Amino acid sequence: MRFTDLIATTDQVVINLQARDRWQAIEELIAILASAGRIASEHADAIAGAVREREQAMSTGIGHGIALPHAASPLVEQTQAALGIARHDIDFDALDRAPVHLVLLLVAPQNQFQSHLDTLSDIARILNDATTRKRLCAAGSAAEVLEILRDNERA
Repeated sequence: MRFTDLIATTDQVVINLQARDRWQAIEELIAILASAGRIASEHADAIAGAVREREQAMSTGIGHGIALPHAASPLVEQTQAALGIARHDIDFDALDRAPVHLVLLLVAPQNQFQSHLDTLSDIARILNDATTRKRLCAAGSAAEVLEILRDNERA
């Protein structure tokens, strides 16, 4: 699955993430998925718990200002995602100890491990580009974020 298949609509993007730490970021992005109808509201707590459990096992702050909190859940039928852009530093206990500004939350169906790895690979390819990261962090709207992602896919 491509990045733009995951983040396809503006209701999956928040350009002014309010969270001050990784736990708040996870909660805020889970709430975005619920309000966008991407996950059932009654499943939000269980899904957030799965993501927190994964995060406690090992930080998903992968470096370069990026965090990819994620978990598998039987409560989704297809991978769901929300992207948050913080205008301030968030401590995600990242591998490079740098603060995080781009947080991509992924919730994948259980038993789709290979598909999940392929998706993470595509995301990493796009976010590995410093210019793309800078453009995303400077985006003024969710629509602009989607256009940046589409531009990268066409490149």
